[in-house]
Amino acid sequence: MKKTLLLLTLSLVLAARAGATPITYTATLSGLNENPATPSAGTGFATVVFDLAAHSLFVDVTFSGLTGTTTASHIHCCAVPPNNAGVATITPTFTGFPLGVTSGTYSHTYDTSLASAWNPSFVTANGSIAGAEAALAAGLADGQAYLNIHTNAFPGGEIRGVLATPEPATLSLLGLGLGAAALRRRRAR
Repeated sequence: MKKTLLLLTLSLVLAARAGATPITYTATLSGLNENPATPSAGTGFATVVFDLAAHSLFVDVTFSGLTGTTTASHIHCCAVPPNNAGVATITPTFTGFPLGVTSGTYSHTYDTSLASAWNPSFVTANGSIAGAEAALAAGLADGQAYLNIHTNAFPGGEIRGVLATPEPATLSLLGLGLGAAALRRRRAR
Protein backbone atom coordinates (compact mmCIF):
# COMPACT_ATOMS: atom_id res chain seq x y z
CA MET A 1 0.00 0.00 0.00
CA LYS A 2 2.81 2.42 0.84
CA LYS A 3 4.35 1.69 -2.55
CA THR A 4 1.06 2.48 -4.32
CA LEU A 5 0.72 5.75 -2.41
CA LEU A 6 4.31 6.73 -3.19
CA LEU A 7 3.83 5.96 -6.89
CA LEU A 8 0.61 7.99 -7.00
CA THR A 9 2.29 10.97 -5.35
CA LEU A 10 5.30 10.75 -7.64
CA SER A 11 3.15 10.51 -10.76
CA LEU A 12 1.13 13.59 -9.71
CA VAL A 13 4.30 15.61 -9.21
CA LEU A 14 5.81 14.43 -12.50
CA ALA A 15 2.59 15.06 -14.44
CA ALA A 16 2.43 18.63 -13.13
CA ARG A 17 6.10 19.17 -13.94
CA ALA A 18 5.75 17.76 -17.47
CA GLY A 19 2.90 20.07 -18.36
CA ALA A 20 0.36 17.27 -18.71
CA THR A 21 -2.23 19.52 -17.10
CA PRO A 22 -2.64 23.26 -16.77
CA ILE A 23 -0.24 24.61 -14.16
CA THR A 24 -1.02 27.75 -12.21
CA TYR A 25 1.73 30.20 -11.29
CA THR A 26 1.33 33.30 -9.15
CA ALA A 27 3.45 36.34 -8.34
CA THR A 28 3.25 39.27 -5.97
CA LEU A 29 4.51 42.33 -7.83
CA SER A 30 6.57 45.01 -6.10
CA GLY A 31 9.34 47.49 -6.75
CA LEU A 32 11.68 45.57 -4.45
CA ASN A 33 11.49 42.61 -6.85
CA GLU A 34 12.82 44.66 -9.77
CA ASN A 35 16.52 44.51 -10.66
CA PRO A 36 17.63 47.08 -9.75
CA ALA A 37 14.95 47.56 -7.09
CA THR A 38 12.71 50.61 -7.42
CA PRO A 39 11.31 52.75 -4.58
CA SER A 40 7.80 52.35 -6.00
CA ALA A 41 4.96 51.85 -3.54
CA GLY A 42 3.04 50.18 -6.37
CA THR A 43 1.77 46.66 -5.84
CA GLY A 44 0.21 43.96 -7.93
CA PHE A 45 -0.69 40.33 -8.19
CA ALA A 46 -0.46 38.07 -11.22
CA THR A 47 -1.89 34.66 -11.97
CA VAL A 48 -0.62 32.78 -15.01
CA VAL A 49 -2.02 29.43 -16.10
CA PHE A 50 0.12 27.63 -18.69
CA ASP A 51 -1.18 24.55 -20.48
CA LEU A 52 1.51 23.17 -22.77
CA ALA A 53 -0.75 20.41 -24.11
CA ALA A 54 -3.57 22.83 -25.00
CA HIS A 55 -1.15 25.56 -26.19
CA SER A 56 -2.71 28.17 -23.91
CA LEU A 57 -1.38 30.85 -21.60
CA PHE A 58 -3.89 32.66 -19.38
CA VAL A 59 -2.62 35.90 -17.83
CA ASP A 60 -4.52 37.77 -15.10
CA VAL A 61 -3.00 40.87 -13.45
CA THR A 62 -4.24 43.41 -10.91
CA PHE A 63 -2.07 46.41 -9.99
CA SER A 64 -2.32 49.77 -8.22
CA GLY A 65 -0.36 52.65 -6.76
CA LEU A 66 2.21 52.92 -9.55
CA THR A 67 4.48 55.98 -9.54
CA GLY A 68 4.29 56.37 -13.32
CA THR A 69 1.76 55.41 -15.95
CA THR A 70 1.94 51.99 -17.60
CA THR A 71 3.85 51.58 -20.86
CA ALA A 72 4.16 47.79 -21.11
CA SER A 73 3.78 44.46 -19.36
CA HIS A 74 4.97 40.98 -20.31
CA ILE A 75 6.66 37.81 -19.08
CA HIS A 76 10.45 37.57 -19.07
CA CYS A 77 12.29 34.23 -19.19
CA CYS A 78 14.68 32.52 -18.39
CA ALA A 79 17.11 33.64 -15.67
CA VAL A 80 17.76 32.73 -12.06
CA PRO A 81 16.27 35.47 -9.83
CA PRO A 82 17.11 38.26 -9.26
CA ASN A 83 18.84 38.36 -12.66
CA ASN A 84 17.13 39.99 -15.62
CA ALA A 85 15.97 38.04 -18.67
CA GLY A 86 14.70 38.85 -22.12
CA VAL A 87 11.01 39.15 -22.90
CA ALA A 88 9.41 35.81 -23.79
CA THR A 89 5.83 36.83 -24.53
CA ILE A 90 4.39 39.28 -27.01
CA THR A 91 6.18 42.62 -27.30
CA PRO A 92 6.09 45.41 -26.58
CA THR A 93 3.16 44.57 -24.27
CA PHE A 94 0.40 42.06 -23.63
CA THR A 95 -2.50 42.45 -26.08
CA GLY A 96 -4.99 44.92 -24.59
CA PHE A 97 -2.97 45.62 -21.44
CA PRO A 98 -4.19 48.94 -19.94
CA LEU A 99 -1.66 51.63 -20.85
CA GLY A 100 -1.30 55.16 -19.47
CA VAL A 101 -2.74 54.28 -16.06
CA THR A 102 -1.45 53.85 -12.50
CA SER A 103 -3.86 51.05 -11.56
CA GLY A 104 -5.93 48.49 -13.36
CA THR A 105 -6.76 44.90 -14.15
CA TYR A 106 -5.99 42.68 -17.10
CA SER A 107 -7.11 39.23 -18.21
CA HIS A 108 -6.36 37.48 -21.50
CA THR A 109 -5.75 33.99 -22.87
CA TYR A 110 -3.11 33.46 -25.55
CA ASP A 111 -2.81 30.65 -28.08
CA THR A 112 0.86 29.74 -27.65
CA SER A 113 0.91 27.78 -30.92
CA LEU A 114 0.74 31.15 -32.73
CA ALA A 115 3.74 33.37 -33.40
CA SER A 116 1.70 36.38 -32.26
CA ALA A 117 1.91 35.17 -28.63
CA TRP A 118 5.70 35.43 -28.56
CA ASN A 119 8.59 37.85 -28.75
CA PRO A 120 10.16 36.94 -32.14
CA SER A 121 13.66 36.94 -30.63
CA PHE A 122 12.56 34.42 -27.95
CA VAL A 123 11.24 32.14 -30.71
CA THR A 124 14.50 32.54 -32.68
CA ALA A 125 16.62 31.85 -29.60
CA ASN A 126 14.66 28.64 -28.99
CA GLY A 127 14.51 27.48 -32.61
CA SER A 128 10.74 27.44 -33.14
CA ILE A 129 7.40 28.24 -31.57
CA ALA A 130 7.39 24.75 -30.02
CA GLY A 131 10.87 25.46 -28.67
CA ALA A 132 9.64 28.75 -27.20
CA GLU A 133 6.72 26.95 -25.52
CA ALA A 134 9.06 24.32 -24.08
CA ALA A 135 11.54 26.97 -22.89
CA LEU A 136 8.82 28.98 -21.14
CA ALA A 137 7.40 25.79 -19.57
CA ALA A 138 10.86 24.90 -18.25
CA GLY A 139 11.54 28.46 -17.08
CA LEU A 140 8.23 28.65 -15.23
CA ALA A 141 8.76 25.22 -13.64
CA ASP A 142 12.25 26.23 -12.51
CA GLY A 143 11.20 29.63 -11.08
CA GLN A 144 13.13 31.47 -13.80
CA ALA A 145 10.30 33.56 -15.27
CA TYR A 146 8.81 36.80 -14.02
CA LEU A 147 6.05 39.20 -14.95
CA ASN A 148 6.65 42.89 -14.73
CA ILE A 149 4.95 46.18 -15.45
CA HIS A 150 6.90 49.01 -17.05
CA THR A 151 5.98 52.69 -16.57
CA ASN A 152 7.15 56.05 -17.85
CA ALA A 153 8.72 56.65 -14.41
CA PHE A 154 10.60 53.31 -14.55
CA PRO A 155 11.09 52.29 -18.21
CA GLY A 156 13.07 49.18 -17.15
CA GLY A 157 10.17 48.04 -14.98
CA GLU A 158 8.42 49.52 -11.95
CA ILE A 159 7.08 46.35 -10.30
CA ARG A 160 7.67 42.65 -10.88
CA GLY A 161 7.29 39.23 -9.36
CA VAL A 162 8.74 35.79 -10.01
CA LEU A 163 6.06 33.36 -11.14
CA ALA A 164 5.92 30.36 -8.83
CA THR A 165 3.77 27.28 -8.16
CA PRO A 166 2.80 25.75 -4.84
CA GLU A 167 5.73 24.13 -3.06
CA PRO A 168 6.40 20.45 -3.92
CA ALA A 169 5.35 19.58 -0.38
CA THR A 170 1.89 20.95 -1.21
CA LEU A 171 1.73 18.73 -4.30
CA SER A 172 2.85 15.74 -2.23
CA LEU A 173 0.14 16.42 0.34
CA LEU A 174 -2.39 16.61 -2.49
CA GLY A 175 -1.13 13.27 -3.75
CA LEU A 176 -1.35 11.78 -0.27
CA GLY A 177 -4.92 13.03 0.08
CA LEU A 178 -5.92 11.58 -3.27
CA GLY A 179 -4.15 8.32 -2.45
CA ALA A 180 -5.91 8.06 0.90
CA ALA A 181 -9.27 8.71 -0.76
CA ALA A 182 -8.58 5.98 -3.32
CA LEU A 183 -7.63 3.54 -0.54
CA ARG A 184 -10.84 4.36 1.39
CA ARG A 185 -12.91 3.68 -1.77
CA ARG A 186 -11.05 0.43 -2.32
CA ARG A 187 -11.66 -0.74 1.28
CA ALA A 188 -15.35 0.23 1.05
CA ARG A 189 -15.94 -2.24 -1.80
